[in-house]
Amino acid sequence: MQVDLIETFLDLMETRSFNRTAERLNITQSTVSHRIKALEAQFSRKLFARNKGGTVPTASGLRFLDYAKALQNQWHEATRAVASAGALERSMRLGIQHDLAEAFAGQWVAAIRRELPATEIYMEADYSNQMNRDLAAGELDLAILYTPHYLPDLHYERIGELHYVLVSTKARDMAGVKPETYIRSSYSPAFDRAHRLALPHLSAASLSAGQNMAITGFLRTLGGAAYVTKATAQRFSDEGVAVVIGDAPIIPQAVYAATSLRTRHAHQHRKIIGAMDGLLFGL
Repeated sequence: MQVDLIETFLDLMETRSFNRTAERLNITQSTVSHRIKALEAQFSRKLFARNKGGTVPTASGLRFLDYAKALQNQWHEATRAVASAGALERSMRLGIQHDLAEAFAGQWVAAIRRELPATEIYMEADYSNQMNRDLAAGELDLAILYTPHYLPDLHYERIGELHYVLVSTKARDMAGVKPETYIRSSYSPAFDRAHRLALPHLSAASLSAGQNMAITGFLRTLGGAAYVTKATAQRFSDEGVAVVIGDAPIIPQAVYAATSLRTRHAHQHRKIIGAMDGLLFGL
C-alpha cells in the first residue's frame, strides 16, 4: 500500500489547497501534485478539480473519501501490530476520560487482563474531543468517554453514568453556597447544560476546571464549593475536608463506549466494554 498517496489525498480533502498540504506534510507542491496524479491514474478518474475558487473534490474524490479513511486506519493498525509483535497475541490502544481514569483505571485493566490475558494494553487518559479524533484516525482502538461526536466511521453506545455531587468546605446547605467562593466544574457540554438548568445563579464563577482532580486540588487549597465525583465526596467527608450539600441536585454524566464500526462486534472489544460496564453498574 502506498500510504503516502492516501495521506496526501486526505490532507488535500481537508485543506483544499495544494500549497497548504505541501506545508503541512513538509513536502514540495510538485510532490503533492505527483502523488494525486498517481492516485488518479490508478482509478482513471480525476479526484480533484482546480478552478478560480480553489481546489475542489470531484464526485469520484468524494466517493473515495470514506475508503481512504478506512485504508489509513487499517495501515496504522497494521503498523502498530507488527511493530509491537511479541509473545502476546494482540494489542489494544485504549482511551479513557480523565475522571473515569482517576476512578477506574486500575480496576478496568485488572478486569481486562483476567478476560484477555494474551492482550498487550496501552492506555491514555484524555478529553472526549481528542479521543474522538484519535478513534477516527485509527490511533485508538476503543475509548470510554463523555461526549460522542457520532462521526460516520465510529460506533457509540451508552454503558452507564457517573454521578457528581456538590460539596463545600464551609457551607452546610445550598443557602450557604456563595457565588464568590464557588468553583464551577465543566466536565462536558452535557454536564454544563444540566448545571445551568439546575443552578443558573452559580454558572458564572470566577474559577472553573474540567477535571475532578483539579477541582479536588482547588478545594483543598482554596476552599469553597464545587461538584466532584461521589468517590471524591466520600473521601472528603472521611477526612473532614468538606461535606456533601444534601439539598443540592445530583448531576449525572452519561458514559459512552466508542469504537470503529468495523470492530464494534469484535470479541476483545466486547470484553473490554463489558469490563467497564461492570464497574459502572457497581456504583
